[in-house]
Parts: sequence; structure tokens; C-alpha cells
Amino acid sequence: MSEDAKRLTTWEFVKSLRDRRVAVMLLLGLAAGLPYFLIFDTLSAWLRESELSLTSISAFALATLSYSLKFVWAPLVDRLKLPGLHGLLGQRRSWMFLMQGLIMLGLWAISASDPGANLGMVALLAVLVGFCGATQDIAIDAWRIEVVDETFYGTMAAAYQWGFRLAMIVAGALPLVLADAYGWNLSYAVMAACMVIALGATVLAPREGYNRPPMRFAEGMVARPALEVIEWTGRGLLILGGALLAGSGLSSNATFLNLLAGVFGQSAAQAEAFKAIWESRETGIFLQFPAVVTGLGLLALACVPLPGAPTRPGAYLRQAYGAPLGDFFGRFGGQLGLLILALICLYRLSDFVLNIMNPFYQDLGFTLTQIAEVRKVYGVVASMAGIAAGAWLVSRLGIIRTMVVGVFASPVSNLVFIWLATQGASVPALYAAITIDNFATGIAGTALIVYMSSLTASGFTATQYALFSSLYAIIGKIFASQSGRIIEGSARLAEDGGFTAVFRPMFAGLPEGSLAKGAEIAGVTPVSLGAGYAAFFTYSVVIGTAAVVLAFMVARRQTAETQARADAAG
Repeated sequence: MSEDAKRLTTWEFVKSLRDRRVAVMLLLGLAAGLPYFLIFDTLSAWLRESELSLTSISAFALATLSYSLKFVWAPLVDRLKLPGLHGLLGQRRSWMFLMQGLIMLGLWAISASDPGANLGMVALLAVLVGFCGATQDIAIDAWRIEVVDETFYGTMAAAYQWGFRLAMIVAGALPLVLADAYGWNLSYAVMAACMVIALGATVLAPREGYNRPPMRFAEGMVARPALEVIEWTGRGLLILGGALLAGSGLSSNATFLNLLAGVFGQSAAQAEAFKAIWESRETGIFLQFPAVVTGLGLLALACVPLPGAPTRPGAYLRQAYGAPLGDFFGRFGGQLGLLILALICLYRLSDFVLNIMNPFYQDLGFTLTQIAEVRKVYGVVASMAGIAAGAWLVSRLGIIRTMVVGVFASPVSNLVFIWLATQGASVPALYAAITIDNFATGIAGTALIVYMSSLTASGFTATQYALFSSLYAIIGKIFASQSGRIIEGSARLAEDGGFTAVFRPMFAGLPEGSLAKGAEIAGVTPVSLGAGYAAFFTYSVVIGTAAVVLAFMVARRQTAETQARADAAG
């Protein structure tokens, strides 16, 4: 939203929630979450009940690999018109409708299967549902951005997130209840039927505004069908190899790489050893991150023209992948464009490192039931309130100012966990901490979604947004992999009188038994473990300052350039 764009009053914002597009967006958010949670989470319960090994179950995480790699085929969703459906529904809705139909068929086929007797078929169906779910996400994000002007970006982002969180309940709880009463086959058949809601929402959705730039890749080039088949094969293998490498790194899963290595004679023992190293929480990132970088490099190489001999496949891929990036840097320039991409990577860093929260709550002495009730149930309510607040801020302050507010929310809210660590297993304190953190996280998430949406351009919306949404998880994985090591290292340092010992007096009145079990595992006293946690949460705040600094730099420069363009046009 440009800074001179229309602002909504609070009452206008409330009235905007009654817009048909917002209701449709809520249902599409539900449609986006259903396949994701059904194959990523709920399916594992069915597999375990079928007495499958944990190794087999963990391999099904590959079904969601598509969500990490959707930027690879996003250009197709931007440019390819689906015969028949495009004329009826338009570019975005036609892709949504097709994918929703395939998701329904995939879930229906899973409901008619027996994982214990035909695991391979269930795995293929799960991969199909995952791919179609990720592709549906690409189209939904593009429609969400293109169907409204920037004034309503916050409202639409909020509706999407509310729907997605509703899917967490529908796809997480309802199938378990149905399976317990009637069996898994009926449970998944009902879930397949739920996708009718998505089809209805797509049909009811208004057609988006869409302006697809023409592809002129073939101008002046002679068609050479036989050679082009060979070239497409080579470039396709580069894209596939790059996608598998990048996806294996992003998903922290070595199954595909082991399958390929098995073709070249890798033994089962070697595969298990490689899997253990690759998927290790603390050390695996040092293999995963280079794999992501190498994979992206192979994708870029696939788009490079042949030296001295421009060809149609090379020109097509260069435009399909290069044009969205060229458009982005053309609008923002090289320096500001890189600053924006860096900001996206770092924006949620303070949240990504908090991947040890369940062990933290358990160390404090909370029961699993208390953690589930407060974090998983009440926490969803608190985050939905934060999402609403984020949308309201966008309507009142604009996108840039809300982006700056949101970047403070995550690191500042992490300070509450230092206080929580000193309270022991106090349920009221846990409610207070979850309220503050989830509310702030809801604001930050909405601010980032709206900001990334504002960076896209008509015709490249799907590709650009898919790339932005994949970017911000990469850096977070590196820092998150070291969280446990930082806590235990800080605790041992405090035990030995190092600089983290400055936090020890805060835990002098720690309730009896709190942090005792975790301290025993780490080989330190409970007071020192408390100091380790306090040092870690302080660290999470400090690393968030990088995003804060970048946010101010980007906001100042982006606002100045927007104003300069407006002055030049006026």
C-alpha cells in the first residue's frame, strides 16, 4: 500500500470483513490447510495404527516436499492457460478448481486403500495430494493478491490465516474422532467430501484482475525439434536434480537422496548412516544448507542460454524464471531489491529459533495435557486475535508502517519467556506468556504476508510470491538447528561462572522441582539451566535486531523511492 493510499477507519475495517471476497478467502484458507494437515500430520496416526515402522512413517514427510519447492513450477501457474477451465473461471480460479478436484480424488483414493497391504500406493497418492495442495496454494496466493487492491491486503491475509487455522482443527481432530468411531477409511472419505466446500468457494469467488506479459522467446529463432527434445531433457534433469537437492535440504529429509544413491550401489547400512547425519537437528544443517544453495544453483543453470547459440528452450526458461526476478529488481533496483530479500529472510528469525519450546515447557514441569490445552488450543485463539490486529494495523497505518511494527513484535515478545522461566510450572504464567507471544506472532505473520504481497507485480504474482515465501525459511533453519546447543552451552558456561552466570540470580527462588529433570540431563544445576534458557531467549531477541535495522533501512528507502516516482509522475 503506498503511503498516500486510502486508510480505513476502524468501522470501515470491521465492515470490510463482510465482503464476499473475505468469506471466500476464509474458505480457501481452509481448503489450503486440509490437504497439508491430512498428509503431513493426521495420516501418520493411520499409518502407526496399521503397525508401520516409524521409519516408514517419517518417509511420508516427503509428501509435503512440494510445499518447499512450489516456486519451481509457479511460472506454469502464472502463464499456462488450462483448456476449457480458463474460459469459464479465469487464470487463478481454473488452477484452484483443477487442483481441488485432484485433491478430492486423491483423498478419496486414500480412503479406499489399506496402508498395511499397499503402502507404496498410499505413498504415491499422498505425494499427489501434496503436489496438488502446493499448486493450489500458488494459485490461492495469487488470487488473494490480485482480486483486491492494497487497501484490503491485510483483511484478505487475515481471512486466509483464520481459514488455515480452522483447517488445523478440522483436519487434525475430526478425522481422529471419525476414525475412532467408524474407521480410517470412512474418516478420509469424509475429508475428501469436505473439499466440495473448496470447489464451491472457487466457483463463487470473483474473477481476479490479471495481466499476463507476453512471451516472446521464439522471436528470430529457428525451431529445431529434434535438438530441442535433447536440450529440454538435459535442462529438465538439471531442474529435477536441483529441486530434489533443494527440497531435501529444506525438508531435512534424506529419503530421495538415499533412493538415488541406492541405484548406484549404496548399502542399507550406508543409507542409514547418511540419513542420521543428514537429518540430525544440530549438525544436519551443515549438509542441508549447501544442498539448498547447490540445488538453487542447478535451477539457475538450467535457465542459462547455451554459449554462442541461443535456443528456444533456453530463451523460454530464461523468461519464465528470469522475467519475474527481472521485474522485481527493475522496480526496486539492485541494492534495495537485495535489502528487501534479506529482510524477508530475517523477518521471522526470532520465531524460527524457538524450536525447543515443548522441551522448555516440559523442563519447567508442565504436563503434556497442560501444554496441549494452553499452547495448542488457547494459543490458536490468541494467534487469531493477533492476526486480526495485524490486519487492522494494515488498514490504519499502511503496509510499510505495519511491516516496521511487525518486525518488533517477535523479538520483543520473546522476552516474556525469560520471565516464564523464573515462574516454574505456573499455569496462569503460561497463559500470560502464550497470550503475549501468539498475539505478537499473529501481528508479525500478517505484516510479513501483506508486505510480501505488496512486492509482487501483476502477471508474475504466483512466481514472485512463491519465491518470497520459500526464502524466509532458509536462514531460519540454520539458526534453529543450533538452539539446543546454545541453551546447554550457556547453562554449562553459567555453571562454570562464565558471562551467562549473570542470569543465575534470577532463578534463586525457582519452585521446587522446576528445571530439575532437564538440568540432570544437561549435567548442570537447575539454576544454571535457567540461566541457559534466559541467555537463549536474550539471544533470540538480539538476532531479531538485524531484521529491525533492515526494516528501517528498507522502509526509509522504499518510501523515498515511491514518493520520488509519484512526484515524477505528477
